[in-house]
Amino acid sequence: MDSVEKSESSKRKLIEFSESLFPTLRERATDCEEKREIPERTIEDLMNGGIIRSTVPNRLGGYEIDYRTAMSICAAISRGCGSTGLVVANMLGCALTTALWPEKAQSDVWGKSIDTIVTGTLIFPKGIAKTVDGGYVLSGRWPFGTGINTSSWNMFGAVVKNEFTNDDEELRMFLVPKKDWETIDTWRSGSLKGSGSHDVKVCKKFVPSYRTISVKEQLGNCAPGCKINTGPVYKLPIFAMFFSWIGSVVLGIAEGAVYDFEKRAKSRITNYTADRLRDLTPIQIKCADAHMSVDTARRIYLQNCDEATRIALNDKLPSSEERIRWRGEGAFAARLCVNAVDLLYTSSGGGGLYDHNPISRAFRDVHGAQAQITQSFDINSTTYGRLLLGLETDNKLL
Repeated sequence: MDSVEKSESSKRKLIEFSESLFPTLRERATDCEEKREIPERTIEDLMNGGIIRSTVPNRLGGYEIDYRTAMSICAAISRGCGSTGLVVANMLGCALTTALWPEKAQSDVWGKSIDTIVTGTLIFPKGIAKTVDGGYVLSGRWPFGTGINTSSWNMFGAVVKNEFTNDDEELRMFLVPKKDWETIDTWRSGSLKGSGSHDVKVCKKFVPSYRTISVKEQLGNCAPGCKINTGPVYKLPIFAMFFSWIGSVVLGIAEGAVYDFEKRAKSRITNYTADRLRDLTPIQIKCADAHMSVDTARRIYLQNCDEATRIALNDKLPSSEERIRWRGEGAFAARLCVNAVDLLYTSSGGGGLYDHNPISRAFRDVHGAQAQITQSFDINSTTYGRLLLGLETDNKLL
């Protein structure tokens, strides 16, 4: 078996394993919500199945999967449990991003195990970094530290301040070990309850220069890690591809809702009229609408992942127009998924209100996932609209 065949075989196995977790994750979903974090046994399953190392570079023993495969994995997991899917998306995205750091930083993270968990909170205005000899001093408090209790390392986004003028200098990302941050128990939410997205605080901690990279460095295939990790997946600008990470969670939640609704509708008898639910024309229409919406969203997400990979394979960078379009279309796909879940939820009647009905959890979780900025249609369509009308972009991360 040559390297290409081996790579494709590994991808298939990772996706199949993720899909096989569906009944297990469904069974654990209530426990996950009650504990407000994903169970330790789920982390063990993910490690044993190779999921944690799936975006780690080949040179270290990881699978170095492409964005299509990563989306497929995260969507499959999100079908069973949206909270778990969100945590996995954060883990895999941050592991991929860690490969952009200098080799010494990668050794710090993966030197003992390539199953080391990395998470991230890249909300730049919430952190301040000041330059000092040999690195930076980082401080801040960041919300939405998804999966933070499971991780050994976290990447923080912060604004570097010029110590002489106090002006904003640049946006940078910082890799910080667990001993240098404090988790603040704040995650009591109406959706994605099990994601453990607590606040995270860093107070005047030194971060050496080799454990930081600037946003500019990852916009154009010039990040330090690209010198040793030369695969096409690492050439793509990470912020342009953010549509795929949370997008996979939105997609998976919606696919799970479609599956559940169709399964229940085939056998359910309505309480008041004793009609078969599947025989009602409005139900048939809404079921078709939701199914087609989710299928269309999947095609949009995956075709843009494939387009980005083709560009990287040709040793090119996506244009500004392509980056902005991917984010806009990703948000449009998310809106399709949310509308699909809304249709099914309102078609479930009083039975859909109960927590034990998966459609109730899907309704809450899909709206929570769509609230993430990369899935916001208003924000991303505004940027895309500016492009279409010949105006400058309003997103400096693209």
